[in-house]
Amino acid sequence: METVEAHVEKMEAELKEWGARLDKLTTEAHATRADVKADYRKRLDDLRQKYVAAENRFAELKAAGNGKWEIFQGGVEAAWYDLATAFTRLAN
Repeated sequence: METVEAHVEKMEAELKEWGARLDKLTTEAHATRADVKADYRKRLDDLRQKYVAAENRFAELKAAGNGKWEIFQGGVEAAWYDLATAFTRLAN
């Protein structure tokens, strides 16, 4: 069974990876055609909002400490799911 600390570390690494992917996608969006760009930018903006929400939930968890995992688990996991889903939708 994975410890809370290990799980939090893994989540932090994943969040950093998602941030880097989001930055790369945003940079690539500037090179797309104007007609494609509008829809893509809207989807990127939605993704950015979900990323910020996940980042904020994670920051709350870290500020509270690992002993409070049970209190923050639902919110963090929901934000993670929303972010992962938004990345999947953007790829399709």
